[in-house]
Amino acid sequence: MTELLDQALCRANVWQAYKKVHSNGGAPGVDGMTVDELLPYCQVHWERIRSELLSGTYQPQPIRKVEIPKPDGGGTRTLGIPTVLDRLIQQALLQVLEPLLDPTFSESSHGFRPGRSAHDALRQAQTHMATGRRWMVDLDLEQFFDRVQHDVLLNRLSRRISDRRVLRLVGRYLRAGLMEGGVATPRSQGMPQGGPLSPLLSNLLLDDLDRELERRGHEFVRYADDCNVYVGSRAAGERVLDSLERFLNERLRLSVNRSKSAVDRPWKRSFLGYTVTAHRRPKLKPAPKSVRRLRQRLREAMHRARGRRLSAVLKELQPLIRGWCAYFRLSEVKAAFQTLDQWLRRRLRAVVWRHWKRPETRRRRLQALGLSAERAWKSAVNGRGPWWNAGASHMNQAVPARRLHRLGLISFAEQHRCLATPS
Repeated sequence: MTELLDQALCRANVWQAYKKVHSNGGAPGVDGMTVDELLPYCQVHWERIRSELLSGTYQPQPIRKVEIPKPDGGGTRTLGIPTVLDRLIQQALLQVLEPLLDPTFSESSHGFRPGRSAHDALRQAQTHMATGRRWMVDLDLEQFFDRVQHDVLLNRLSRRISDRRVLRLVGRYLRAGLMEGGVATPRSQGMPQGGPLSPLLSNLLLDDLDRELERRGHEFVRYADDCNVYVGSRAAGERVLDSLERFLNERLRLSVNRSKSAVDRPWKRSFLGYTVTAHRRPKLKPAPKSVRRLRQRLREAMHRARGRRLSAVLKELQPLIRGWCAYFRLSEVKAAFQTLDQWLRRRLRAVVWRHWKRPETRRRRLQALGLSAERAWKSAVNGRGPWWNAGASHMNQAVPARRLHRLGLISFAEQHRCLATPS
């Protein structure tokens, strides 16, 4: 297709791309331009920019380097933030490339693809385990986005499209310097996490891995650069891991992170925040690491809320609880949700205990909430800390669950029951 770039730059496609970039928002790039400033800028300069794109003289601006903490607390992840103008151009390219490339990808690939989700990947993984494949090759690619070889990726793209102008433009986006401390560092490898094109290009590159696994007859699930292969024994898993390491190194010039990759039972590993039970038909449930991460976020939210009314604290927690339950609605095990309810109620009672501060205030409040005068006084001066008191019977009686729910507390267990998909 020789007119691919013309399709990407037609008025209707660019307008659609603008609406997508504007709705996504996001931080400015190295030029400081915000998404709200993009339209006025394009109204003045778009004809020149379009002419440069069509003639092959357009040069993308450097990418702003941003480091964010990883969700598991294990170091940081580097993001590359293109300028909003470059995000607009990449989005316009994505809208014409995706309909061409995505239908050719494997049915076992789910990450960042239209009409597919993490939940689809989890259901497929559960199906593989239920057929007796009770060993898993958990494949971790070492610094995947930082190690992508430009020539390998562009070679794969050139097999699918024939418009040389698009290939040159994508190559320039891959090589755009990474700006840190006012200095742009040229890049000969790597792909920025943060540009609209990156997810599609990563799926294109890893499609070679998918096809190799299919050729060998393996059952697997891949979500972005997370890939699990399901086999019948540890020995088979070790052979698969060794051979895939060779394949990735020789064919795609990518490295397997041996310290994070493993051959293990699925219920001892996690995938997309979930793990499974050891039943013959495995049941999905939140991974312990996901529960710990949520507890930390709840602690931080409640710490920020010290000194505020309890109803305001609960209102701030509602989106977090709803979002977490919506993602983990596939869970077929209730225990984690019930335990979270008990833990959160105790944390909230600890917040209330801290709010009361002085023994006299505590005595007065406990008595007003139904405790006898003698019990209220003994409880108020017991000398124990907030967490101990939050778990004691006097606080459970004074601040029962029904009172917390009236003030706006959402139950994890109840929310999960409402959202859970029937098995």
